[in-house]
Parts: sequence; C-alpha cells; structure tokens
Amino acid sequence: MSGDATSDETTGTTPDDRPRVAVFRPDDERLRAAIDHLESLGADPVADPMLEVRPTGRSPEPADFVVLTSKTGVELADEAGWDPGDAVVCAIGDSTAAALRDRDYAVDVVPEEFSSRGLVDALADRVAGKHVEVARSDHGSDVLTDGLADAGADVHETVLYELVRPEEAGESATLAATGDLDAALFTSSLTVEHFLDAAAERDVRADAVAGLNDVVVGAIGEPTRETALARGVEVDLVPGTASFDRLASEAVERVRDDGGRTGERD
Repeated sequence: MSGDATSDETTGTTPDDRPRVAVFRPDDERLRAAIDHLESLGADPVADPMLEVRPTGRSPEPADFVVLTSKTGVELADEAGWDPGDAVVCAIGDSTAAALRDRDYAVDVVPEEFSSRGLVDALADRVAGKHVEVARSDHGSDVLTDGLADAGADVHETVLYELVRPEEAGESATLAATGDLDAALFTSSLTVEHFLDAAAERDVRADAVAGLNDVVVGAIGEPTRETALARGVEVDLVPGTASFDRLASEAVERVRDDGGRTGERD
C-alpha cells in the first residue's frame, strides 16, 4: 500500500503520533541531550532555547563558605582558575555536586531539598559571623542570599554569567498559539518568563497561554511551577526529582494517556 506511515522501531510510534514537545534548554550539550532523550521516548522535540549563557569572566571570591548553584557556574569557575582553598564548598543539588567532583573539587554540603530554601536550611546553623560567597547567574533567587544574611552570614554575591533570551527564540510560542504542541517542558522560572516575552513580541501571548493550558505543561521544580501559575499557565506535573529526563518521561507518558492534541484534559 502506498502512503503507509513507517513505524519507529524503538518506540512503535509512527510520525503522525509522535507527541510534539517544546524544550527550552540552552543551545549546548544540555539541549542536545534533551533532544536525544525525547526522541528515545518517541517524541518530536521542538528545540526552542530560551536561555543563552554569557560569561562575565569573574571567579568566586575567597570565603569561609562558597555556594554554587549550577553546573554552568561550576564550569565557568573552573575555567577562571578558581581555588576554593579551605572554604566549605556547597552545591545546590546533585548535578552541581557532580560537576564539582568531575573537576576534582571537594563537595562538603548538598542540601536534602535541591533549592535555595534547602541550602539556607542546610547552612543556617553554621554561617553566623562567617563570610559566605554565592557564585551564580545574574538571575539568582533572593531567597538564598537573604536567607543566609538572616542567619547571620556576611554574604557576597559574584555573578559568573548572565542569562539572556536568544533573539530567535519563540517558535514554540507560535506553535502553542496555533494548537500545534502536545507538551512544554519548563526547566526554570526564567524559561517561563522568556517564553511569555517571546510570545508577546510575536503578538500571540494570550493565545500562547491558552494553547499551553490545553496541553501538558511540566515544570522541573516548585519555583518554576509557581512562576508559571502566577502568569496564568497551568502546570500538570512536577517530577519528584529535579531531573530533565524524569520531567520529559512523565510528560510524554501523560500526553499519551491524554491522547495528545486530539484528546481532552480533565
């Protein structure tokens, strides 16, 4: 028969039933890994990077405690020749800790909850009267710096990199507005904000939000979910582990359970 769809040998899907999933990670190895994982799940990734990393060339300053909050920050600190000396090195979560260890840095503190609040809770009874260096992006949460200061620390922040929205970003906003997405995966509050800014520039913000609210929206953690909800975007799932692979797997499963763009949400 002519015109038959070809089945994907790994997932058993055909091109017509591959969920179209928007992913907003920076255009580096993280985006490539995200695309590979979504394709392994039988999804059709829409790669629409909403973040571009611009290094400042700065390095964490000497301190009693040094806090790093991302794999990117670790990489840039290492490239700048950072030496923690006798500092207590703190990582916000497992991926940041793994990046530190990969570069032969010791990791002394990883909070049980991988968040700014989790770090404050882990350090609150240790930092009174101590100099704490927080090295991160220019969009770090005040929860961390204010919380450490409230615990009695002398807090200094070094911006290792700026996060900006790429000029070309926004394809996913158009697709959401026209009902041509099945899912969107937000991996930070800033990806939510930049998505909506890109939609506004294309004059489709209201339609894009409405479109998102008809499909599966995943947020990698509670802060991202809260940002989305505050801006009118409903969130269907937050994985128990702050992992993109887990987020993507749960979202694709939810899309298939809901029937994709032809199905209905509860």
